[in-house]
Amino acid sequence: MAISDWPIDERPREKLLNHGAHSLSDAELLAIFLRTGISGKSAVQLAQELLNSFNGLRPLLEADQQGFCQHLGLGPAKYSQLQAVLEMSRRHLKQALKRPDAFDGPEAVSQYLISKLRHLPHEVFMCLFLDSKHQLICADELFRGTLDAASVYPREVVKMGLKHNASAIIFAHNHPSGIAEPSQSDVHITQRLNRALELVDIRVLDHFIVGEGEVVSMVESGHGFY
Repeated sequence: MAISDWPIDERPREKLLNHGAHSLSDAELLAIFLRTGISGKSAVQLAQELLNSFNGLRPLLEADQQGFCQHLGLGPAKYSQLQAVLEMSRRHLKQALKRPDAFDGPEAVSQYLISKLRHLPHEVFMCLFLDSKHQLICADELFRGTLDAASVYPREVVKMGLKHNASAIIFAHNHPSGIAEPSQSDVHITQRLNRALELVDIRVLDHFIVGEGEVVSMVESGHGFY
């Protein structure tokens, strides 16, 4: 049965408009993105098959072009649309960090860091440079690879902080293993960076660790770095 033949309250688009996007299942959200199904299958049925094939929504969203386009009902046009949607989401989250109240709590920061770091197969160390009012100046990825105390250079972080005229900084990096618990190496890195930045009067506010399903704040979890 075509979606147009469904009761109005059960159609994904009408359901979204009447009850909000949060009320839709993953398959229903994906069906709206797909717009149409294929012969013999509605958009919702096709969406559910794709979710089963990719083992969930996140692997589908993070698939490369080749992996994405090899599935029935998908192709370069859909891949381009999806990448545009994901990039708009990242830019929206980044813009949200520029609000005056963005750093009153970790939620906006966490969501932005998840969008930037969670899907990466390698470790990335990111710095969020802030002005005197703790509004975002810019977010830079400074180091890649296996991170330890010897691979993150305080001199480079200090140089970038001075370049951006930052008054404060937040560190973040991902754990591709999926475990967001800060390691002893993470604590040592943060301590070294904090000591170096104190010399140029740049305050370290926090260090976030991005794992599979969560973001851990070193400050909130009690991992001191002073």
